[in-house]
Amino acid sequence: MISYLFRKYADYLYTKWEKTFLWDMVEPYRRPKSSIPLGTIYVAAFYSGVIGAAITEQLYKEKYWEEHPGKAVPLMRPKFYWGPWRVMGGEVPPYE
Repeated sequence: MISYLFRKYADYLYTKWEKTFLWDMVEPYRRPKSSIPLGTIYVAAFYSGVIGAAITEQLYKEKYWEEHPGKAVPLMRPKFYWGPWRVMGGEVPPYE
């Protein structure tokens, strides 16, 4: 029984090697994979971010107008920037 299992396993490995050898010979002649799906995902992600940022800014402006009617809305602080942020009168002062 053990010799039968070893023979079957050897046959499996040999046929596996044959299949690999065959596909390795065919591989250089295959068409390259398309990058269109990846490009589509990148474009969709970019425009989703743009639309999300526009909606966030609009909600920020509406909330500010409710609390301070008739005033100019100051620049919105960046969401993922935790560095120094000086804004005076809606304008970033020149670096001194």
